Amino acid sequence: MFNEVGVVHYLMGFVLGHLCGSIPSGLWLVQAIHGIDIREYGSKNIGTTNVFRTVGPQTAVLVLLCDMLKGIAAVALVSYLFHNPVLDVATALGALLGHNYSVFLGFKGGKGVATGLGLLVFLMPKVAGTVFLIWLALVLVTRYVSLGSIVAAVCTPVMAWYFVYPSAYIALGAIAGFFVVLRHKENIGRLLSGTESKIKPGNANNLKK
Repeated sequence: MFNEVGVVHYLMGFVLGHLCGSIPSGLWLVQAIHGIDIREYGSKNIGTTNVFRTVGPQTAVLVLLCDMLKGIAAVALVSYLFHNPVLDVATALGALLGHNYSVFLGFKGGKGVATGLGLLVFLMPKVAGTVFLIWLALVLVTRYVSLGSIVAAVCTPVMAWYFVYPSAYIALGAIAGFFVVLRHKENIGRLLSGTESKIKPGNANNLKK
């Protein structure tokens, strides 16, 4: 719709993405549905995996969808208005960093996997499908969600290059993958030491009141 894009547009796109990404879906949904603060349970993380382990798959699916959609919403709006791949990437990075460092949570947050997946679904659907299958296969075989997330993150820029997406999108895949791996540094330590927890569903009815 608009052809000219300047520094102000990149800044506005990043801020819009950051605000949308900052929405703490896991925290708010678990509070609304189950009346608990998810940060007080399990890994203390607000993301899909900890919600799954703490209160079960139904709420976890809602958190996953909301975390995906909040990134998509910001980028979709900017993409519709400007049709500029670099501006799309600036907005997407804002959304990813917003999820990881939420302005609503004192710049704390999740690990970026679900929001990153949503961004891939919108910007690079072929990459999204491929890395999701990689993630799913590893989780089914090993039951380590962290391992699947780390490997999928590393594969993202490779798949973006393989499917010949714009260079800006390949760069996004590399940066997003780096942040996902960085946010999993503690998981990497536990994987190497053999102390990482395997995934299993939780049940909100088992939580102490």
